[in-house]
Amino acid sequence: MNIILMGLPGAGKGTQASEIIKKYPIPHISTGDMFRAAIKNGTPLGKEAKSFMDKGELVPDEVTIGIVKERLAEEDAKKGFLLDGFPRTVEQAAALNQMLEETGRKIEAVINIEVQEEELMNRLTGRRICETCGTTYHLVFNPPKVEGICDLDGGKLYQREDDNPETVANRLSVNIKQTQPLLDFYREQGVLRNIDGSREIQEVTGDVESILTNL
Repeated sequence: MNIILMGLPGAGKGTQASEIIKKYPIPHISTGDMFRAAIKNGTPLGKEAKSFMDKGELVPDEVTIGIVKERLAEEDAKKGFLLDGFPRTVEQAAALNQMLEETGRKIEAVINIEVQEEELMNRLTGRRICETCGTTYHLVFNPPKVEGICDLDGGKLYQREDDNPETVANRLSVNIKQTQPLLDFYREQGVLRNIDGSREIQEVTGDVESILTNL
């Protein structure tokens, strides 16, 4: 099965990805992992990507698409894959379709985990970290026994700068604008499957499994 996992930050993509690969023998391929592997292996495209990243610039589509093509040609991806973080644009999605067609494959499902913005704000701004040992807490899902204090070593808990409400709201706004054209693209292709990600993890996993079983 060739599937794409989509969802805004905090929607629970990582959790569902780990559940999918536990049950199905397909690789979980994220953009970050692909870039890191290409750079580590010193491939021509990896070196090219690194030259842009070192300057703090976005890696151009043609380089990103080339790295994805190399990864999907590897042996473990020939029987299927779970893509996470790619494609990010309609142009990348069209290139992915063309790339797969060349090898007689296609995207069978795009699973989009939907969660309301307000709920995502609660999830993303609730994280707290111990400044001493680095243990992570969440004010709603995994609160410390004493507010502001680490259970393990009594260290002070702090909120990362990128977890503050203003930064999170901006990140969500940017992501919504970026992903909407992609969702429309895959809806037109008839492969988009929306799932309510605001429920218990097991319920969301059940919906994912139902979609995959019926492919």
